[in-house]
Amino acid sequence: MKKVLTTLVIIAAVAVAVLVMGPFYVIDEGEQAVVVRFGQLVAVNTNAGLHLKVPFIDEVVRYPKRIMALDGEQKSMPTREKQYIWVDVTARWRISDPKKFYESISTINAAYSRLAEVIDSEVRTVVAENYLRETVRNSNILLEEPATADSLGIGDAIDPEQISTLIQSEASRDPIQRGRRELAEEILTRARRMVPEYGIELIDVVVRQIRYSDELTQSVYNRMIKERNQIAQAFRSEGEGKKAEWMGRMDNELRSIQSAAYERSETIRGIADAEATRIYADAYNRDRSFFDFWRAVESYRSTVPGLGKTLSTDMEYFRYLYSPQGR
Repeated sequence: MKKVLTTLVIIAAVAVAVLVMGPFYVIDEGEQAVVVRFGQLVAVNTNAGLHLKVPFIDEVVRYPKRIMALDGEQKSMPTREKQYIWVDVTARWRISDPKKFYESISTINAAYSRLAEVIDSEVRTVVAENYLRETVRNSNILLEEPATADSLGIGDAIDPEQISTLIQSEASRDPIQRGRRELAEEILTRARRMVPEYGIELIDVVVRQIRYSDELTQSVYNRMIKERNQIAQAFRSEGEGKKAEWMGRMDNELRSIQSAAYERSETIRGIADAEATRIYADAYNRDRSFFDFWRAVESYRSTVPGLGKTLSTDMEYFRYLYSPQGR
């Protein structure tokens, strides 16, 4: 009896131990798991709920089912024209095949490292195959839109089309063919071909930031200064042209006014001279002797004060000084 009781106690203890170690395991929503037995994968469970395993032998490795984000680090890389830029990308991914994931990578941290290597490699390849303008711009909309007074920051008095023809910036000479968004799609396509063997689905890759290197930043600043100077010079040229145009108009109007005024003055002068001649003629015809006397006196008033020395008045010019009859 004692022996039977001992056996029952041992069986009960083993049963309790088995229950404690758990023949069951629970997968929560948003989780998936693989069951490993002596290093060999024996089961994959992607559905939430209660599942069985062999106690003491099976090991359950859990993985998240949700979409995860990979925050990359800024990396310096050259473009096609050997201009170095800093590129920062971010990606979203998830575990699509737990079996492949466990067999190739095993841990989430290792997955982050492997994804970073793959994406970084593809980013470097794509950036190196394209020009700088393709990596920093998405469209040619600024080049395709016609210049307006508002976009150029000028008033209505200046023709924006004439100003825009004077501005020959580097951007207008080099439109983009693809753009940053298309390059991001190419990076995603290339990286997607690499990750399925790891049981990973890459959802998207986004270029979060592109920053010029210090040397390139200074070069860009210099180019911006040059373009602003071109715009300023265009304004100056347009202003000088308007000034010359208005000065020309003013000179033409001044000459026209002066010509009309001269014509009018000469007409008035001619009429006045004719009237004066008529008056002189009428006066002369009424009393010729008085007219001759008056003209002689007026001549004396203007001539005699200007003579510094008079040696003799015995001449026909002074005939009215001594003779009452003017003889």
